[in-house]
Amino acid sequence: MLRVNDIVDQMLEYAPETDIERLQRAYVFTAKVHDGQERLSGEPYLIHPLEVAGILLDLRVDEDTIIAGLLHDTLEDTLTTREEIERLFGERVAFLVEGLTKIARIEFRSAREQQAENFRKMLIAMSEDIRILMIKLSDRLHNMRTIQYMKESSRRRIAQETMDIYVPLAHRLGVYWMKQELEDHAFRCLEPDAASELEAQLHVSRDERETYIENVIGVISVKLAEVGISAEVLGRVKDISSIYAKMKSQDLEIEQIYDAIGFRVVVDQKIEDCYAVLGQIHAMWPPVPNRFKDYIALPKANGYRSLHTTVIGEFGERMEVQIRTREMHRDAELGIAAHWKYKEGRIGPEGDDSKFDWLRQLIEWQKELSDPHEFLDAVKLDLFPNEVFVFTPTGEVINLMAGATTVDFAYAIHSEVGSQCAGAKVNGRLVPLRTRLRDGDTVEIQTRANQVPRKDWLEFAVSSKARNHIRHSIRQAGKERAVNLGRDILVRELKKVDLTLARVHEDGSLDRYVEHEFGGKSVDDLFASVSYGKVAAGALVRKLAGQETPEPELATASAAANVVPKRIRRLFQREGRESDSGIRVSGTADVMVRFAGCCEPLPGDEIIGFVTRGRGVTVHTRGCVKVFALDPDRRIEVDWDEGTDTRRAIAIRVMCRDEPGILAKITNTISAAGINIGSARVSTNETDGAGGSTGEGAELTFELWVQDVETLGNLMREIRKVKGVRSVERVRG
Repeated sequence: MLRVNDIVDQMLEYAPETDIERLQRAYVFTAKVHDGQERLSGEPYLIHPLEVAGILLDLRVDEDTIIAGLLHDTLEDTLTTREEIERLFGERVAFLVEGLTKIARIEFRSAREQQAENFRKMLIAMSEDIRILMIKLSDRLHNMRTIQYMKESSRRRIAQETMDIYVPLAHRLGVYWMKQELEDHAFRCLEPDAASELEAQLHVSRDERETYIENVIGVISVKLAEVGISAEVLGRVKDISSIYAKMKSQDLEIEQIYDAIGFRVVVDQKIEDCYAVLGQIHAMWPPVPNRFKDYIALPKANGYRSLHTTVIGEFGERMEVQIRTREMHRDAELGIAAHWKYKEGRIGPEGDDSKFDWLRQLIEWQKELSDPHEFLDAVKLDLFPNEVFVFTPTGEVINLMAGATTVDFAYAIHSEVGSQCAGAKVNGRLVPLRTRLRDGDTVEIQTRANQVPRKDWLEFAVSSKARNHIRHSIRQAGKERAVNLGRDILVRELKKVDLTLARVHEDGSLDRYVEHEFGGKSVDDLFASVSYGKVAAGALVRKLAGQETPEPELATASAAANVVPKRIRRLFQREGRESDSGIRVSGTADVMVRFAGCCEPLPGDEIIGFVTRGRGVTVHTRGCVKVFALDPDRRIEVDWDEGTDTRRAIAIRVMCRDEPGILAKITNTISAAGINIGSARVSTNETDGAGGSTGEGAELTFELWVQDVETLGNLMREIRKVKGVRSVERVRG
């Protein structure tokens, strides 16, 4: 266990001016308020804040941050108040600790929404002080180191959140050792069988790999010494999570991963030496085409700089080599902590702060995106993209996420350029808007004033900025159509009682209805609700005419989220029948429901409903990409009816070796789980392996009748255990 004296000693190494007495006082205070508390491991709770402080020391943060790390759980888990922390340790420490306190008393409709709102709160706090994020990452890292003491369901939930949010954040901050360790722990929780198998396979050849690493380090060191370059050469086996990701993405076996070993050359001084080392490496071993990246000339968005190359080694194996200066290495180890310093009561960057534009973009998203699910997906999409570097016609470098198209480029220039994008030229040639860009392309956008974003752009736009603007434009156009249609419906109904829209405007009856019975929304919102059937036009007209009317279909806007409108019930209810879909619409089971083919919801998925004309309520998963393109005014809350035992047809795709008996093994695994196979399709193909070797592969697609997501997840894990199976995935749409 880390001791307070260890913290003090390490702090004094890089910050001799540290107030030792203040650090010790923070330790004593933490020990006192957490006295008697234990972690799930049975250890005293005090171990956790001490370990968090120890991780922060590796980032070489300031004294206030270390103290906040020691106190980070005191507001949430003890009777300590903010005023007490401020009185004892100062306002900045109190702010840091408060910024880390979770939202504990707010109830959310779903775990996903709670995750989004917690993350939103963290963004707001870290916009004022980036140290909040450093402490949060350190807290999560220690929790991941001890996650084995939690229940499996909690382990998987926390591991998935870590992979989705905290791994990309650590990467964006440039703290690569933290990113790799978080990713490794999360991978072991999410894919325990794959992790165990990989470790076992790597362990068999461990001695051989270590000998190989030592030999290569020796060869490179001798060569650099001969040409007078002072440098440190390091080598290691890559993390199993990155090896597994490569195996899945390229459909390889562990034996085919020839660049599982990476080397790093850290030169002592000049940038020129990095390129000199690169020349020597390429002189010793032939480089692999298209595997060279110059992140010194074109740094990553988080400021990371290094040369990356892959070469063919002595025995025909691939080796990745990274080359950087000591300053670049320090930046890669400390990340944002190497550039942000505490000065005059605020955290700010040293020198040019353009490398932190991504942070400001996150803050803007949390302000603009009101839907928590849309916000979380946007954050996960753009937190850490693989990048391509392209040029404007004037030579300005624009970095985009991998797979970006000319539309993404247009929106990266300006939102108005994106919305009016009518054509594009890449390297002087006219290309379709869906053209994906590659490193070094020069892109020119052609605009037209009457051009508007089209729905099909969502099929190929990949950046959150582009997709959010496209969705907003589509919704706005849909809202305008709905408003016009609702206005026409209301005009016709008013005509039946000898009234006009102008008259109910003039006498104030329409405005009074909107203010008192429609939740204070706008008249246009009321017209749209009439169009969608959320407000019955006849009942509204009777109300405006001052006639006696039954209980209104829509008393307030807030009630709309909880009550199925009567008009929808009249259109879509099936009299005298229980729900056979397994879906309840705002608590009602007998509403006509259809499932979206784009995402194929399954009991256990988080879902949302959309009112559709003539077809009842269409149910999507909340994470479905098509959800965000639909009008939010037509959304309605739906949930699974727990009392219904409904099985739904879904498809899974299994990629495996083409060998005798493997189909029988997989079908037996499915049968053993008590799941019925509706249909199966088998195809074989040759897969190109590393080094030019080929092997037979098979693709098996099964239609299965499954009860819920948990059953499907258990089955897919069992199929992955079948020897020869390379991947298993759920097929949607």
